[in-house]
Amino acid sequence: MNGVSRLSAYDPTRLAASIGLLVAACGMISGCNGSCVASCPATESNSTTTNTSTSASTAEGLWNGATSSGRTVSGLVLDDGTFWNIYSAVGNSAVIAGATQGSGTSNNGNFNSSDGVDFNLDGLGVNAFTLAGTYTAKITLAGTYIYSSGSSYTFTSKYDAAYELTPSIATVAGTYSGSAATSGGIEHATVVLSKTGALTGTSASGCTYTGTASPRAKGNVYNMSVTFAGGVCANGTNTVTGISYFDANTNQLTSMALNSDRTDGYLYVGTKQ
Repeated sequence: MNGVSRLSAYDPTRLAASIGLLVAACGMISGCNGSCVASCPATESNSTTTNTSTSASTAEGLWNGATSSGRTVSGLVLDDGTFWNIYSAVGNSAVIAGATQGSGTSNNGNFNSSDGVDFNLDGLGVNAFTLAGTYTAKITLAGTYIYSSGSSYTFTSKYDAAYELTPSIATVAGTYSGSAATSGGIEHATVVLSKTGALTGTSASGCTYTGTASPRAKGNVYNMSVTFAGGVCANGTNTVTGISYFDANTNQLTSMALNSDRTDGYLYVGTKQ
């Protein structure tokens, strides 16, 4: 995903942790080289079922906020501490400028990570960062992202209770039209998700891929895996794994996924047709 241009049509207030690949929506906050941020999933307000297993003592959840650098952020912190985020362009919440991923540890109000990776779409490439954060469970999450270059930025975010809804493949099944980002660039792509969780995708360049999606045991999030068919696909025949989130209010699906060594991935944001 390094070095590609930015994605448009991003609604940070509703973006959700996704089903696709490194697309657009997700959990906590992260960033890139002093000016980036992470963002995440949206809300599924038309669901009537609540998942009551969400932790009340960790940073787990869906978080929406902003950074000190003027970016909108949204992200997910999962029950195992893994976080997925997306962030907007500076001063323009309608444009996705990158995504971040890593694993963190919650401990008495502190959330820290030493293995964050930022995939910037503004030309800054792939950058490593550490995170030093604080949280009040299901209320606020804030912190500082520190990059290997020495740059840093802060963020603040609020909890979104949509994380506690129960995910359902029947709800997200359908055909989506949107944009996909990989190291090869950004292009239009159509993704079809069946009621059995089978996923197929086709991009404008002719790249095709197949995969699966399934509800996570905790949180309103979907696990997802995608394998590319080779040929014109920037990911070759690699398999990427990650998460997806569906916002029922906007019919928007956001997905983020990475390859096994976290050097490339796939980001998708699409609207249900």
